Amino acid sequence: MIGLFVPVLLIVGNRTFGVSSNLRHLCSAVLPGRIEHFRYDWKRAGLWNLLFVAGTALGGFLASHWAGTHDIQISEQTRLALTNLGIHDFSGLAPREVFAWSTLFTLKGFASIVLGGFLVGFGTAYAGGCTSGHAISGLADLQLPSLIAVLGFFAGGLIGTFFILPLVL
Repeated sequence: MIGLFVPVLLIVGNRTFGVSSNLRHLCSAVLPGRIEHFRYDWKRAGLWNLLFVAGTALGGFLASHWAGTHDIQISEQTRLALTNLGIHDFSGLAPREVFAWSTLFTLKGFASIVLGGFLVGFGTAYAGGCTSGHAISGLADLQLPSLIAVLGFFAGGLIGTFFILPLVL
C-alpha cells in the first residue's frame, strides 16, 4: 500500500512521505512562535503526516494488545546468535532483556534505548530525513541524496549489528 500511496503523494499532492519531520510539526504545534525553527504553518505543512503517525501508533497499540499471540518465528541460527549475546527471552515482539522499563537503568538498556535513540535522532537530522522518508519517498523521486542516505543506513546497520551490538550486549 505504501508503494502505491507514495507516487500519489508526490505527483498529486506535492507532498513527501516521512516520519521524522513529525517531531518538528509537533513542536510547532506545542511551542508556536518561541523558536524560529518552529515558526511555520504546521497545520498546512504537516497535519496529514501527524495524523498518519498517530494512526500508525494507534494501529501498533491495537495490534500489540488485541492481535492474539506474539510468538515470533526466528531461525535457530538467529536464536543461537542472540543467546550468545545474552538474550534468552523470545516470547515477545522485542527482547525483554534489552527493551523493558526495568532495564532502562542498566548499561545495556541505557545504551540501547537512550543512547541509541539519541543517535537515531541525530542521524535523521543530519541525513535530512529518516529511513522511511529517504527509502520510500526519496528513492521514488529519484533523489541522489536519498540513495546515498539509504546506502549509509544499510552500512550503519551492518556495522552496528556485527561490530557495535556485540560490544554493548
